[in-house]
Amino acid sequence: MKIAFHGAARTVTGSKHLITLTNGKKYLLDCGMFQGMGKETNAMNRHFGFNPEEVTAMILSHAHIDHCGLTPKLVADGFKGNVYCTPATKELAAVLMEDSAGIQENDIKYENKRRAQEGLPYLKPLYTTDEALAAADRFVKVEYDNWFTIDEHIEVLFTDAGHIIGSAAVHLKIKENGKTTRLTFSGDVGRYRDVILKSPAEFPQADYILLESTYGDSLHNTAVTTPDQILHWVEKACIQKKGKLIIAAFSVGRTQEILFALNQLELEGRLPAVPYYVDSPLSVKATEIVKSYPKYFNRTIQKVLESDNDPFGFKGLKFVKSVEESKMLNFSNGPFVIISASGMAEAGRVKHHISNNIESSRNTILLTGYCEPNSLGAKLQKGIKEVKIFGVEHEVNAEIGSIRSMSAHGDYDDLCQFLACQNVKEVKRLFLVHGEYEVQFEFKQRLMKKGYEVEIPELHYEIGLG
Repeated sequence: MKIAFHGAARTVTGSKHLITLTNGKKYLLDCGMFQGMGKETNAMNRHFGFNPEEVTAMILSHAHIDHCGLTPKLVADGFKGNVYCTPATKELAAVLMEDSAGIQENDIKYENKRRAQEGLPYLKPLYTTDEALAAADRFVKVEYDNWFTIDEHIEVLFTDAGHIIGSAAVHLKIKENGKTTRLTFSGDVGRYRDVILKSPAEFPQADYILLESTYGDSLHNTAVTTPDQILHWVEKACIQKKGKLIIAAFSVGRTQEILFALNQLELEGRLPAVPYYVDSPLSVKATEIVKSYPKYFNRTIQKVLESDNDPFGFKGLKFVKSVEESKMLNFSNGPFVIISASGMAEAGRVKHHISNNIESSRNTILLTGYCEPNSLGAKLQKGIKEVKIFGVEHEVNAEIGSIRSMSAHGDYDDLCQFLACQNVKEVKRLFLVHGEYEVQFEFKQRLMKKGYEVEIPELHYEIGLG
């Protein structure tokens, strides 16, 4: 048996890990899209590093686009198997993939207008809306905490990873040549003090572990609460400067956390009386899906639900659905708050809002989580004074803010707590994935002190297990 790392290898996006048995059967863990990788992004997304036609089945940890976003291309390129995931992941992934296809189709249409003027050949999207819908039909939902059989060679168990609604750590029993190998893929590990979700669950003993490491060198700041941090930026941007606060937030997870924090501020009588817009059709759909799975909420939210039937709604909140409504926000000077996707500011409506408002010092742009180093969000965080958006150079006069502690990824304490249920002596090797190399190298030293044999695979690296 071999495993190859075709994404999220020394980087944080594009999660793809391919297990190949000695009989030739192949099982894919995630099929994520690379994001924010600069000029290399498109080429990396167009070449898997393996033949989709040869993949027997796919197992999906959760619905974020860097984990599920290339599934439609996988199907379009010849994959004929099923995609196994939790029920919430099935629902969320369907809307995220369709949204991703729509963004690609619109972006390509815009790009092809420019290419036609320059006499260049037209480009095609990675996949179309129809291909996204076709991929969603392959999804098979499986509940947490139940071993299920894919075929005679492999059994799978999902346990709650506490990252977003439906997120799972994936546990495999792989049988070949009369031997069973136990492999765990963490997916993305959530936080043990998450404001909405339950903590990551304990899991069975593994022989091999693939562990995410996004914040493997960091501890999240818990001294200041999320509502207090958001209140600071709303007051500064909207009350003091009378401008717009544009919050870049991932549609799944981060947007709901922000809405919950704003709702909490209203319950406490501290919410500034300005309009709040969620300008992302995907965020609207995702929020409705999240609301439909209250059984995944932690005890705090369960308690809130006893007196507040909508912990994500409050006075002044408006959901923007049409493109026309979204464009009209650019003709108003504020003050108001816009919450829009994507979180890295790489695509979607938030990129248009930043483009239209970045040159005014009255406005503020707030990043609320991890940004890939080459993404627009990361460039703004670094303090770059001029950025190119949609091919146009813009001076950065708006104030740039950041709330890194809102991340849905666990820090190194959370990741170590996630591993605490394991007997270190039985783990033959631990592979660090989904992290920047410098972060992974530091985290590796910490884990080695605990007795783990740790490896940091490169992109397309393949190794035998056994």
